[in-house]
Amino acid sequence: MARALTPLEARVLGVLVEKQATVPDTYPLSLNSLVAGCNQKTARDPVLNASESDVLVAIDGLKGQSLVFETSGGRVSKYEHNAARGLNVPGPAAALLAVLMLRGPQTVAELRANAERLQRFADIAAVETVLHELADRYPPRAVLLPRAPGAREPRWAHLLCGDVQMTAERSAGGGGSDEDPVNVGELVALRAELVRQAGDLAALRALVLRMAQELGIDAPEMVPPAA
Repeated sequence: MARALTPLEARVLGVLVEKQATVPDTYPLSLNSLVAGCNQKTARDPVLNASESDVLVAIDGLKGQSLVFETSGGRVSKYEHNAARGLNVPGPAAALLAVLMLRGPQTVAELRANAERLQRFADIAAVETVLHELADRYPPRAVLLPRAPGAREPRWAHLLCGDVQMTAERSAGGGGSDEDPVNVGELVALRAELVRQAGDLAALRALVLRMAQELGIDAPEMVPPAA
C-alpha cells in the first residue's frame, strides 16, 4: 500500500472482506451491493450515506493500489478484494483490520466477537497476538489507543488511513461504563435546544410579569434569562 486510504476506501475494502465471509454466494459484489454494504445502518461506525459515484471513486483508488480487482464477464461489473496480499498481512490480520475499518476502534474482546464470522480466534490472547504483530510491522497497521477516561479497557484502531486522531474516542462514563462519542452534530443540536429553551423561559417571564401587573400584585422574583 503506497499511501494512506481515504475513509471511504477503507469502508469499501472492509465491506468486501466482510461480505466474502458472510455472503459468499453473492461475492464478488456488484456496485449496488457494495454501496448498500458501505451505507449499512448496523455494524458500521460511522454510518455513511455514500453515493454510487463516491464508491466508484473509492474503488478506483483501491484498484490503483491492487487492493481491489474488477471481475470480467456478465453484464454487471463486480468487485473483489485483495486485502491480505495487498496489505502483506495474513488472513486473520486482514479480518481484524476489516472489522476495525467497519466499526472503528474496539477492545480486544469486541474485536474477537465482531470478527467471529470472518475469522474464529481460539481466545482473546490469540487476537492480541495478531494485533501486536500488526502494531510491530513497518509501517504499522494497528495501534493500541490510550485508555479513555471511564473506560475499562483500551481500544485498538487501524492505521490504514494514517494516524488516528485521539479526540473523543469515547466519552467518559459513570460507573465504569462506556458511552458513545459526542459528535459535532450532537453539539450543534444541543446548543440549538438550549437557545430554544432560553427563548421559552424569556417568554414565560414576560407573561408572568404582565399578569402580575394586570392583577396589581408584586411579581415573583425570577432569575433573568441568560444572555
